[in-house]
Amino acid sequence: MESVVVQGVSFSLTRRNVVAGLALIAGSAAAMVAADNADAQTKQAVTEKSLYERLGGVFSIAAVVDHFSDAVVKNPIVGRKSKNPQLRKWHTKNLERLPGLKFMRTLWVCDISGGPFKFSATKPGTTPLGLEEAHRDLGISPSEFDEVAAELGRTLDVFKIPKREKAEVLAAFAAHKNEVTAGYKRR
Repeated sequence: MESVVVQGVSFSLTRRNVVAGLALIAGSAAAMVAADNADAQTKQAVTEKSLYERLGGVFSIAAVVDHFSDAVVKNPIVGRKSKNPQLRKWHTKNLERLPGLKFMRTLWVCDISGGPFKFSATKPGTTPLGLEEAHRDLGISPSEFDEVAAELGRTLDVFKIPKREKAEVLAAFAAHKNEVTAGYKRR
């Protein structure tokens, strides 16, 4: 057995003390590695932003919705010159409602993208969003829905929305096609 003095404290160097010391060092190192891994996972989770954040939040979303809504009104297929009489009427005789519609669309995008704002249907239906009731009287056809989706895609391009975020927004929009076209009857 050998004795060592470190800063006035005497330690006995036995095989048992050396093994215990090595075990303590190894355990501390493992705990530090585990803590570093947990910290790295937390940082990765924190750095993955929601779609809402990646779109730039409510003000950026509202700007996109404003542009998109105006573009739909001007669109020859689904806007004020549409062959669909209900869409044509809405885009010529009901434009006083457009600011409210822009507000509701902004809430909807904020909600589905993980933001703090919640959308509530003005005409509740059988689906959580009530989109089938809000659009039923407009008689929107599947091809008209697709044109609105195309207009949304063009608007996202105007604002230079990155490919990933654009795909996520368009997928969320497309997920409601059956609801929005529920009132369509072949003309």
